Parts: sequence; structure tokens; C-alpha cells
Amino acid sequence: MSNSQYETYETYGPAGRCGPAVFDPPAPCDVLAPHSAPTLPHQFLDPHSAPTLPHEFLDPHSAPTLPHQFLDPHSAPTLPHQSLDPHQAPTLPYDVRAAPGAAKDTRRPAHEEPTPARRTVPDGGLPGYGAAPAAGGALSGGPLSGGRAGARRAARRRRTAVRQDPLRRLLPQALVVAFLAGGTTAFVAEDKAVELTVDGRPRTLHTFADDVTELLADEGVQVGAHDLVAPAPGTPLASGDEVAVRYGRPVRLTLDGERREVWTTAHTVEEALRQLGVRAEGAYVSTSPTRRIGRQGLTLHVRTERTVTVMADGRARTIRTNAATVLEAVGEAGITLHGQDTTSVPPGSFPRDGQTVTVMRITGTREVREELIPFAEERTRDATLFRGTEVVERAGRPGTRRVTYLVRTVNGVRQRPRRVRAEVVREPQTQVVKVGTKTPPASVAGADHLDWAGLAACESGGRPAAVDPSGTYGGLYQFDTRTWQSLGGSGRPQDAPAAEQTFRAKKLYVQRGASPWPHCGTRLHG
Repeated sequence: MSNSQYETYETYGPAGRCGPAVFDPPAPCDVLAPHSAPTLPHQFLDPHSAPTLPHEFLDPHSAPTLPHQFLDPHSAPTLPHQSLDPHQAPTLPYDVRAAPGAAKDTRRPAHEEPTPARRTVPDGGLPGYGAAPAAGGALSGGPLSGGRAGARRAARRRRTAVRQDPLRRLLPQALVVAFLAGGTTAFVAEDKAVELTVDGRPRTLHTFADDVTELLADEGVQVGAHDLVAPAPGTPLASGDEVAVRYGRPVRLTLDGERREVWTTAHTVEEALRQLGVRAEGAYVSTSPTRRIGRQGLTLHVRTERTVTVMADGRARTIRTNAATVLEAVGEAGITLHGQDTTSVPPGSFPRDGQTVTVMRITGTREVREELIPFAEERTRDATLFRGTEVVERAGRPGTRRVTYLVRTVNGVRQRPRRVRAEVVREPQTQVVKVGTKTPPASVAGADHLDWAGLAACESGGRPAAVDPSGTYGGLYQFDTRTWQSLGGSGRPQDAPAAEQTFRAKKLYVQRGASPWPHCGTRLHG
């Protein structure tokens, strides 16, 4: 039983290469010298001065993946405080000496000792590690001296070396922990807790994105020209920020008869109308105001409430309506149209705000009238007639048609009749006229020297187309039709040219003298 104050009964792991001087020569061990124990740098002992990680470790996308326990700074393994302080490491007492014959100076720094030649440990191994000691308490293959006391000192040296070995094993671990603690601090500093709401669905997430654009790209959220992002893309992010994305939806809107396509970020029809500035109070909406608008949009018909004045039967009625047509508005005013009644504007048109619509009471009757159809005239050339003579070969006759007219009365006022039907009762007969082309004779022997102009002035006033009141005599010389035709004339004398009438009168004078003109015949002789 040893009385040494350095004895311990705690369990340690197997000794390393550095141990008690059981070899000959003994193995070097820097830890055995209390003044030659390695001292940790100050920055590793201070948690606030951890070494700075390279830039690539600060990038969350390129940082190596740490075990879960290292991601939480509160769960990192903590080194015992005494293990980090080199001045508290256990040391050998100064009165401990090496085994006799080892000739080792324990006060000499380890780095000044010559490197001993390595010896092979016998197959028996070291005591206490599964190998039986040699007889007499000494290892086989190496002479040890000192007897029982030397053996106790050697055992104490072995136990002291075992206690020193954990410190050497903890040094690399302390360095790794310090390095990981610094990286974890930078890793946690770049992490941000952000609330992202996409189309009304919020979720809280952790991100390393620097701004809103990078956050949306990392989360796979695509936005277009009609979508709303708040705050705007490119805005820097900080922990605790809220980002909202609202998708645009197309609405094919027919508002008061005008069609157009608009975009909205509203989720319901009611919200969309409010966003578009459409007055929904009293308006007709083709779908429920609470209906949700999908990403594909919808078709919406809206008719706002308007003021319309209806004039009918001498009274004016002003109403508020969201009717689609003028006819509907008239019906809402309590006015009924009968028969041919109509309105001053097309009944199917859209009623405008402030519009005045007049109801027209219409009564209609039909009238049938007989109308003449003028006849046509056909003129033919005749060489037997003197030039300038026209003879009606067949007299024309007008036709007859029956025409039906619609006569309307609007609010008591008769309108212009409108022809709705025509029927021919009798076809007209074309008139045929012969036109003379024969050259008239120059004179008539025995009558050229007479005053024919004076006779014409006395009989007809010098008018070739003159006709007496009875209609029997006509022309310059007041021929009757029978006498005229007996002289070779055609048709009526008043229709013949003046030269032909004079020619026929001369022929008559040669035949009968001045007797055909009993009152004016004396004028022939001046």
C-alpha cells in the first residue's frame, strides 16, 4: 500500500506511447515534465475570440454539414475547465525517479532529451493490459533493479502517465470544438426567420437569402407582371420580416354594357369590385359576391344602379334601376306597351344614367288607293307625210294600279302614310305616232299671190294650234277634220306644221275658192 499523495483509483483509458519509464531506454513524454506541458493559445481558451472561419464556410450553400448537435450552440460539448488550463494538469512529484539504471533526469525539458532507440516490447506486454508480468515483478526482456520499492515506484509512474494521457487526447478535441463553435456562430448569424405568405397562405421559414428576390427564387415562387409582391423585389431581408405574394387573376368584365379585361389580386368577387372601384350597392352581379376567384380568372357581368326617367301617357316617372335594356326599365316603371307601342330609343339598348325615355302609343290603319299608270309613246317615221307633220296612229291609254298604305298615329298625331303594297289592275297602252319626212311643195298655181297671212290672222289670230270653242275646227285656217283629210292631211289640222296648213289651204282655194271662209275670205284679196 502506497502513501503517495498522487495515487488515484479512477479508471483511465489505455496508456499511449508516452508513459512511465518501463522501457530501457525510457520513452520520451513531454507531459511528464510539469514545465514542459504544451500551453493552449489564449484565443482557444476565450470563447469570444474563436478563430474566424474562411469565407466558404460562411456561405450556407457551401458550408459542410455539421452533426445535429453542433448546429445547436447550446448542445456543443463542453470541455472541463481544468482540462483547458495547462497549469492545472496533474504532474509527477519531484521525488519520483526512474528505475535504477535508467539514469533519467525528470527536470530536464523533454525537447532536450535525445530520442531513445525504440525497443520491442516482449510478447508478454505491459502489466495491467492483458499481459502477465515477469517473475520478480519485472518485465521480461528488460533489466529492472530496485527490488520491491523500485517496483512500487515504477507502478506509480505508470499510473501518473495514464492520468496525463487524457489531457493529450483532449487537446485536438478542444481545437475542433473551438473551430466548430466559431463556424456555428457565423452559421446562426446568417440564418433569418421570415414569414412568407403566398396567396393568403402564410408559413414561417428559415432562410439565408439576402433580399426578397433571392427568397422567392429559393422557395420556387414565380411572379409575373400582374402579381403583387410586398415588400418589392430586391428589398433586403432581416429576421422577423414578412413577405406577401398575391397572384394576379384575369377578369373578363362587362360593366354597364362595356366589355373589357382587367387584372386583380383579389381573392373574391366582392374584393375585386372594391379594388376596381365599382359601386356594388344596388348593382346586379352575375355571380355571388363571396365567390372565390381562381388563378384562371372568371367572366363577370355587372350593372350598376342608374337613374332613368320614363315619359308615358302625359306623365313622367323617375326610377333607380339596374336593368339591362330600356324595355326592362320601362316595365320597372309600371308601364305596359301594347300592340305597336314602342320607345323613343331602341327598346333593346342599354339605359344610361340620367336618360329620358319616351313611350310612343301607336295606332295604325290601312288605306287602299287607285292610281293611274302613264302610257308610253312610240314614234315612227312616215315618208307619205310632209316634214313636220305628226299623226297619232294609235292613241295611248293609261293603266291602273291598286296601292295599299299604312297610316300611323303616334300619340294622336297622324304620320305620313307608308306604302306597303302595290297591285297592277290594268296595264297601260302605248301610243303610236307617225312622223312625216316628205318635203312639202313650194307653191300651188293660182293661189300663191293671195294674202294667206291676213286670212290666218282673221280665222285663228295667226296661231297654228288654235281650236274653236266647239272643237270642230282647228289650225291657222280653221279646217274641220274631214276637209283636212280630204286634202291629203293626216290626223288633225292643228297638229300639222304651219307650212303644211298653208299648203292645204291653197289647194282648198283652188278647188272651192274663198267659200270655205265666208267671213274672212275677203282678206285673201287685200
